[in-house]
Amino acid sequence: MDNDSNQDSDMRVNPIVDSYGRVHRSLRISVTDRCNIRCFYCMPENVKFLPQDSILTFEEIHRVVEILAKQGVSRVRLTGGEPLVRSELWNLVKLLKSVSGIEEIALTTNGILLKDQAEKLKSSGLDRINVSLDSIDRDKFKEITRRDALDKVLAGLDAAIDAGFTNTRINAVSVKGISETEVIPLVSWAQEQGLHLRFIEFMPLDGDQAWQDQQVFSGTMLRAIIETEFGALVPVERDRSSQPSTDFQLSEGGSHIGFIDSVTEPFCQSCDRMRITAEGKFRNCLFSTEEWDLKQLIRSNASNDQIEQRIRDGIQHKKLGHGSDSGRFVRPERAMYQIGG
Repeated sequence: MDNDSNQDSDMRVNPIVDSYGRVHRSLRISVTDRCNIRCFYCMPENVKFLPQDSILTFEEIHRVVEILAKQGVSRVRLTGGEPLVRSELWNLVKLLKSVSGIEEIALTTNGILLKDQAEKLKSSGLDRINVSLDSIDRDKFKEITRRDALDKVLAGLDAAIDAGFTNTRINAVSVKGISETEVIPLVSWAQEQGLHLRFIEFMPLDGDQAWQDQQVFSGTMLRAIIETEFGALVPVERDRSSQPSTDFQLSEGGSHIGFIDSVTEPFCQSCDRMRITAEGKFRNCLFSTEEWDLKQLIRSNASNDQIEQRIRDGIQHKKLGHGSDSGRFVRPERAMYQIGG
């Protein structure tokens, strides 16, 4: 459930509301399109990245967050590509942590560079980390990511725990033909480590444009496999109505297992997310086929009001649902790494 502080905040500001009445309090910011692995569902092996001068600076990102925080946005997630390849990302965390109204700053990472940065990120004010990890088998990890780096990810997780991060989540993309053998080992490992594991359905945002709906390994299928092995899952109440994950426990008091069923059971009706790409394009949905250029305004000395209005214009174009579970779906031209995970 949404907490009282968010509801009180909405009374003091002019919140970002779309034409269906959804209030937007969450902002996902991609800080780079670059990455040090090549997961097949995210990007092709050979890719041309954006020139560095086309990416928003930390100061430009800070300005946009300040504008939106005054309109009720309270949660920021930093994504990529791989955000930790962006030099000294902890300095951006410090900037955003200073913004009045921002209650949580989170990070989604593949964990490869986390070992050397965990302490700095924690001391800079980062609240929470999600680590993308689809398999704990070295060969399968290499097949999915096209890189042999599982040991570095596990070392990064250890460093995050040592740095004091709690409630760290593991995000595992589930794909038919690949994930069947990985589900039970991942669940067992997550329980041993005391980590919150979430399975995410394979979405039509791979870099090779090879996605087929027959490859979607649904949350329903996953739950059946897990319950066959571990017994009935215990439902867990949502922290927020906009939370995308449906969470369970293997048993009372155990770690959480979540399912983000973006394709088969979309949660669009409660979505409160907005997105900004690395080069400063505003997107009202992960699957949007439209974008609104914020960088052009920022670098042409536009006022804060003008920037805010462009964001509000984009939100008014947000659809009721993305339609990936229907014949109405139109696939975005961009791959995941170009949008921000």
